Amino acid sequence: MKTEPVGGHPVHLRRMGSGARPVLALHCSLAHGGAWGALAGLLGDGATLTAPDLPNHGASADLPPGADLHDLSTAIAGDLAARIGNGAPVDLLGHSFGGTVAIRLALERPDLVRSLTLFEPVLFSVARAAGSAAWGDWLSGQGPFADMIARGDRAGAAEWFHGLWGQGAQLADLPDTLRRYILDRIHLIPATNSVLFDDRPGLVAPGRLEGLHLPVLLAQGAMSPPIVAAVNGTLAARIPGARAISVPGAGHMLPLTHAGDLAPLVRQHLGLPALAVSVEAGQ
Repeated sequence: MKTEPVGGHPVHLRRMGSGARPVLALHCSLAHGGAWGALAGLLGDGATLTAPDLPNHGASADLPPGADLHDLSTAIAGDLAARIGNGAPVDLLGHSFGGTVAIRLALERPDLVRSLTLFEPVLFSVARAAGSAAWGDWLSGQGPFADMIARGDRAGAAEWFHGLWGQGAQLADLPDTLRRYILDRIHLIPATNSVLFDDRPGLVAPGRLEGLHLPVLLAQGAMSPPIVAAVNGTLAARIPGARAISVPGAGHMLPLTHAGDLAPLVRQHLGLPALAVSVEAGQ
């Protein structure tokens, strides 16, 4: 592990596995690159995962004044993809916020991306553009979180957010260091709304997603909020040849909680040999 300039920003990098295939793995909000450890352990014979801590996460530097988290994360992803690919496109794994960065990079720099494996990319704007009923329900349900952020109730906002996306566990039940980590970064969630809700970069404009011509796997947890199925379903309908799967018993954190279920599907998607030994589902 080391920190080095990437995309003009000090970025902490983890490299996991020893396989020949270079893979770039982009984590979800309020996490860090180490979140890929379980899945990397099941892919590492065939791939080497490079997993950055995105800005304001893990051991990477905070955003510079005036910078946008999604813009800078995309610049970092593009720089890393070019480096690890050594002139060839690479496979991208993206979870939640990281999945939206992966989609953006594939649209803006298709020369850098060989395939996409997306775990619940929270590109809510694609459901909005489709006129999905789930979008309206989702937007109307965001009021309490927005109100708590506006009045500076970080603890309340973090509890609300974690209750929705964190497998149902209570924030108070988390270890102190992890709870503080979430509290210190909860303001980053609404800071991404200009992309995830409002589509500032035009990622879901007519014809854009339809122009993606690469292998795409979309995975979701069967227990996740309805907006996830609306997003994944719309992406699968608009991206030519995209494959969508649902993992029984899983929620939003499925790359961590259900790596054993996902690994054979991801290996198949990447064209890696099947695991020599079976793994227990959900491990």
